[in-house]
Formats: sequence, C-alpha cells, structure tokens
Amino acid sequence: MTKPLQTVAGPTQDAARMRSEMRRRWLIILPAVFITYSLAYLDRANYGFGAAAGLARTLHISESRSALLGSLFFLGYFLFQVPGAAYARRKSARRLIFVALISWSVLASLTGVIHNFWLLAFDRLLLGISESFILPAMLILLTNWFTRAERSRTNTILMLGNPVTVLWMSAATGYLIRAIGWQMTFVVEGVPALVWAVFWLIIIRDRPEDASWMSEDTCSELRQELEREQWLIPQVADMESALRNPNVIWLCIQYFFWSAGVYGFVLWLPSVIQKGAARGIAITGLLGGVPYLLAVILMLVVAHYSDRSFRRKRFVWPFLMVAGVCLFGSYATTGHSFWWAYGFLVVAGSAMYAPYGPFFAIVPEMISKNVAGEVTALVNSCGALGGFVGIWVVGELTARTGSSKAGFLLMSISLMLSGIIILCMRGASNNTLATLPLDVETI
Repeated sequence: MTKPLQTVAGPTQDAARMRSEMRRRWLIILPAVFITYSLAYLDRANYGFGAAAGLARTLHISESRSALLGSLFFLGYFLFQVPGAAYARRKSARRLIFVALISWSVLASLTGVIHNFWLLAFDRLLLGISESFILPAMLILLTNWFTRAERSRTNTILMLGNPVTVLWMSAATGYLIRAIGWQMTFVVEGVPALVWAVFWLIIIRDRPEDASWMSEDTCSELRQELEREQWLIPQVADMESALRNPNVIWLCIQYFFWSAGVYGFVLWLPSVIQKGAARGIAITGLLGGVPYLLAVILMLVVAHYSDRSFRRKRFVWPFLMVAGVCLFGSYATTGHSFWWAYGFLVVAGSAMYAPYGPFFAIVPEMISKNVAGEVTALVNSCGALGGFVGIWVVGELTARTGSSKAGFLLMSISLMLSGIIILCMRGASNNTLATLPLDVETI
C-alpha cells in the first residue's frame, strides 16, 4: 500500500521544487535588474535638477550650453548600443553591465567636480556611452530567464527603474541640493553604482544553467519552453536581413519621437515647475514626483493585461496619444493657470511611461533570438537620438523664447506622432501575438 504513495510523492515533490525555483527567478533576478537600471537612471536624470538649481549660473555658461550638456549624454548613448548588445548576446551581459556600473559611477561623480565646460561636455558624452549598454544587455538577460508569457511584466519591472528612481529622486534630490549644493549632490549620487557593481557580480548569472540555485531539470524545462517559443517567430539570418523588415524601421522612427517627448519632459519638468510655482527647489522636487508615482501604477496594470492577452500594440498607442494631447493641454494653459498646466503634465507624464513593458516585448516576438538583441539596441539607439534632439531643442526653445510653451508643443507633437506610427504598423509584430499553442511538442 505504501509503494503507490511513494510513486506519487516523487513527481509531486519535483513539480513543487520546480515551481519554487521558477518563482525564485522573480525574487533574485528582477530586484537586481531593477536596482541596476534605477542607478543608471539616477545618474541620467539628476542633471535636470542641477539645471534647475543653477548649474548654468555656477559654471558661467549660457542656457543654450546647459541644454547642450544635457543632450550630449544621449549622443553618447546613441553610439555604441548595437555593438554592446552583440557582445552581451555572444559573450556575457553580466560582465558588460559590471564594467558599465563602475565606469558610469566614476563619470557621474565627475560631473559635480569638473568646472571646464568642454571637459564637462566630454564627461557627459562618456557617461552616455557607459550607460548605453545597460538596457539592451538587460533585455537580452531577461530573455534568457523568462518566457513570453512573463515578458511584458519583467520588462516593466526593469523599466520601473525609470519612474521609481525619478520619484524618490524628486523627493530627495531637491533637499540634498539645498543642503550640499548641486555639485556635491552629483558626486554623492554617483557613488552607489560603484558599490552595487560588486553585488551585481555576485548575484547575477547570464543563464539559468549557470546559477547554483536552479536544478538541471528546471533549467531543461525552461530552456525547452524558450526554444518552443522561437518556432513561432520568423527566422532571420543576420542583422542585414532584419533591417529589410519594414516594421524594424518603423519601430526605430516611432521610438525616436517617443523618446524626444519623454526625455524633454524628464529633464525640463523641474525647471518648468519651479518657474511656474515660484517655489524653492525642495517643493519643486515634490511636485515633480507626482507624475512618476502615477506612472508606476499604470505601468504595472498595463503590463499585467498585456501579458494576459498576449497583445502589445493595443497597450502602447492609446497611452502615447493621451500623453501627447495632455502635453498640448499644458501648452495651451501655461501662462494662464499653473495648476491646470501642472495637472495636464501629471497625466501626460504617467501616460507616456505606461506602455514601456509591452513595447519592449514586441521585438523578441517579431524577430528571432539571434538578432533580437541587436534590433532592440538599434531601436533604443534611435530613442537615444530622439532624447538628444528633444532635450536640446526643448532647451533651445526655452532659452530663446523665455517660456516652456514652445518646447511642450514640440513634445506633444512628437508623442502623438509616435502613437500614430505604432497604430498604423502592420504585420505580425502588431498582432503580438496569438497565444502559444498548448499542444506544441518538443522535437
């Protein structure tokens, strides 16, 4: 009588152990990914607070040069993403991110030390290059650990490093600047990445089979599921073949306009709020954090429903259109009512972040794994170029007109264009995708 019970108990215990190990991925990989991207975004976005705190006045440079310093980061961010993604796919995303953590920590701290304009411009360019490896390498790492049914949520947890960082940074950086000045704030906020680099190297492994806490049978099950997903994706021989796919080009153009709106918003929101509210830098930080709090909630909700439905496009374009319309509302009401203009900014800021998870799930569901990382890097590079143009042009318009209205009109148009492009795209990438068939057998 006892033998059948033992026979049943073995497979049941194995299944429970495999489920436990699969859950452990979420508790080990994703927190580390989130913290790393948060630190990257901290050293990217705090420049806006430095600009609002009088960076141009301290360094005796014009507002136009200050805008150029902000935008040079994105020029560096644009240059090396595709080679970085190729290295991460072929060699090690873990090692690449470790080196990037150390280099951007040093360069971010130097931002608060250098007083010569051209040296500071070169430092900002190198900082962009250091951080350019992070997002493509992270997305490649996640595709090694998580299935398509989990992809929008895992991408969202990664991308939450963006609004969550700006949220707490908005609340803390204003007070920190008031206490020790914007230059020492840059130095202090650059140090955590250096410390975290050691923990990253200890915690993260490139693939499940490299992790001591994943058993062989769990790794095999996960690997088979990831291979099964690849059968439904059109196979692409190389990057040149991928570039012949019109949807790849359209995604690059679309993300250019999206990023032009987002990064212009991030870097110039503190200055706009400070001027409109006529308050100190501390309250500016608190007001600037509200859009990002709502963005966190929206990102999680959108990712959940995107993964449940296996649809991506329908969870991207409506939010971009809403963000564009609300930025236009802010443009129309600026100068008449600060609080109406601010309310529109809150809605716009949360809506423009909401679709990141589904958006970055499109490429690996549209193109085979051998080039998906490089294509994602190319799309993100175009976003960096959009950030460069958006920040520079918005800063120039603000400096020349003495008002934020023209810049916000430009960002409004950019976001609406990005929404229209993703809406009009055709092909498999926009029906992303039918659910995986349950009866597919492994070869």
